[in-house]
Amino acid sequence: MKVLIDTYPLLVRSAGVKNYLYHWVAALRRMAPAGSIETLPATGNGAVLNHDGSVVGAWATSKNLAALAIANHTSLPLLDLLAGKADIFHASSLVRNPPRRPLLTATLHDLTTWTMPELHLAANRRADSQLADNLRRAHRIIAVSEATRQDAIRLLHIPPEKLVTIHSGVAEAFFNVPAGSVAEVRARYRLERPFILFVGTVEPRKNLGGLVNAYRALTPSLQEEFELVVAGPTGWADAETARLVRSVRYLGYVPERDLAALTAAATVFAYPSLYEGFGFPVAQAMAAGVPVVTSNVSALPEIAGDAAELVDPRSQTELREALKRLLLDADLRAAMSRRGKARAEDFRWEACAAKSWRFFEEVGGG
Repeated sequence: MKVLIDTYPLLVRSAGVKNYLYHWVAALRRMAPAGSIETLPATGNGAVLNHDGSVVGAWATSKNLAALAIANHTSLPLLDLLAGKADIFHASSLVRNPPRRPLLTATLHDLTTWTMPELHLAANRRADSQLADNLRRAHRIIAVSEATRQDAIRLLHIPPEKLVTIHSGVAEAFFNVPAGSVAEVRARYRLERPFILFVGTVEPRKNLGGLVNAYRALTPSLQEEFELVVAGPTGWADAETARLVRSVRYLGYVPERDLAALTAAATVFAYPSLYEGFGFPVAQAMAAGVPVVTSNVSALPEIAGDAAELVDPRSQTELREALKRLLLDADLRAAMSRRGKARAEDFRWEACAAKSWRFFEEVGGG
């Protein structure tokens, strides 16, 4: 059986989907029979994960994105030709017209453009609308959380039997971060004080305005002792959110090579997102042993389990009090660190890949 995975998102600026594809494909290739996992476009095994740009060179990026545009906007059966003898084609949101001969599968990451369309650009809503068309045609679908699976049943009216929940994974680098790497990252980014960390794209769904306001509501002594650090690329933030982010320590995009050490360096990890289909930053922080404050909505309670402080993300008071509890109580932080590391063991890429390969075997066998 040959599975062809659409990896066009690896060529564009992306966060969670790119993280998933990069590590998922690598883990599948490690455990599936040789030659059974291929990608379109071919990215090779030596590509370096870069959320802010393509994982391949400029020429390969331009050539492959041009081919995608032709496939999406003309009637030429280009993807049918490129798919060759693949038995299964696993699609992303960038492909409008999947090849017709292979069986079609896909991964569904979230339905935030349906649950909160007002927080998204029109281009994002259009891309997800096209993905929904492909999902309805798909033979089977991986949902990255049970919350996302239930959203797909409720909002897209996809038959439950077509959907299987397979949690995403966490890169190995987050599970064992060397102390020397933490010290180097602290020095590189001039992080001299203990800090609360947020990692993610600066965009409305992440609720950064709520986080900054909750931090500013802490006592002056706590703000003096602990700074708030925001790491992540600028997305489509409104002017007020952008202003609030600039009022604290904003690092901008942090390369993947620094992210595990930066996370491990934090005293507390705060992620009060309004909606997540999985929540990579939360799982990564737990793996790194950092106490987490996150939201009690969408997939976040499912991922965090009992290993995080869960709050109403729209309540500044709840968020402030959760931060305060953790910042003032070292014993509570230590207990949450232990629970978080134990919980994160459920999110290994090897386990995700093994379940995903069984998924493909079932699709191919069916």
